[in-house]
Amino acid sequence: MNSSLSQPKLTSGVLWLMAISSGLIVANNYYNQPLLGLMAEDFQVSESEISGIPMFTQIGYACGLFFFIPLGDMFKRKRMILIDFIFIIMALIAMSLSKSVKLLLPISFIIGFTSVIPQLFIPMAATLATPEEKPKAVGIVMSGLLVGILGSRVLSGYVGDFFGWREMYYIATVIMIILFVLIYFKLPEVYPRFNGTYKELMLSLIQLFKTNSSLRLAALRGGLSFAALSAFWTPLVFHLQANFHLDEHMASNIAGKFGLVGACGAITAAFMGKIIAKSNKNNFLTNSILLILASWVIFYFSGYSFWGLILGVIFIDIGVQAAHITNQSIIFSGNPNVANRVNTIYMTSYFIGGALGTYISAHAFQYFNWNGVVYTGGGITLLMLVCHWTSLKK
Repeated sequence: MNSSLSQPKLTSGVLWLMAISSGLIVANNYYNQPLLGLMAEDFQVSESEISGIPMFTQIGYACGLFFFIPLGDMFKRKRMILIDFIFIIMALIAMSLSKSVKLLLPISFIIGFTSVIPQLFIPMAATLATPEEKPKAVGIVMSGLLVGILGSRVLSGYVGDFFGWREMYYIATVIMIILFVLIYFKLPEVYPRFNGTYKELMLSLIQLFKTNSSLRLAALRGGLSFAALSAFWTPLVFHLQANFHLDEHMASNIAGKFGLVGACGAITAAFMGKIIAKSNKNNFLTNSILLILASWVIFYFSGYSFWGLILGVIFIDIGVQAAHITNQSIIFSGNPNVANRVNTIYMTSYFIGGALGTYISAHAFQYFNWNGVVYTGGGITLLMLVCHWTSLKK
């Protein structure tokens, strides 16, 4: 192994390359959300059936995090990333050519599984940064990732409205090819620190989870927060169709534009690292969760108006991203030599929570309309608050 070799320094150019790349790659997971109505119309299936696409994407992402990301402690990162890009590109092409919902589900899983590269960049930034710059570096990469999540909805909503849902995946394929070339020439190599087999690597995940209570708690909070966020975003396009009386194309476009509103959370992420480093993290988490809860109160009373949805989106995105960055700051600070593995445990829980939030919310909307979504998201957030407050009393 090359663990004895010195690691490259984190320059501003490399940091921003990782931030921008994170946003463009993670976007592959979220293009589908504003396009669900168009897909349902194209394949003539129900809302709950087509909602399997984002659910399978999130499950695939969680599996990629668990089985692929730990290898970042074992193999050269840049080589891993470039190989993974080949599979991303093939999956996106397959998505655009698919003629059946049954095929879209496993392809969505593969897109999620392969689009985990940002979760190599985040611990990479934390590893290469100096201790005092660590929260700031993580915040910048996270900001890029969050802009990608929200910007993907805007882009796919626009493309879906004017061109069609398949065209979005053609565009995504071209973006990934360009990004592959940039990373090949610009990203430095980062050498592994783990000396052992893949089996030993995976067993070490179990040991880390068993022995690290702060990691377990962060993973639980993260999973519940992303479940609450997914509970809102997945049925949004169907809410716009059913309760705002918009057709599939207009609903797709407007659902995408809500990503611009949610950019508040992404913009503030770049500054949260500095604030979190100087704040009491438990108090910061409490306030973040209360902000998420406030969003569901707004959705309950004003979720049938555009202004109510806009205000609620601002609250929920800022709250979720604040909690997310605080959780990551906690786990990286306490485990600097196993950054990829603690991030694997945390982010696997995060996307399992997202998949569950998507599944429950889609069915809640089908049977109970918007109120079912609000009760689902609000209930998940209350559970997160109880778990957090309980941990503070120990």
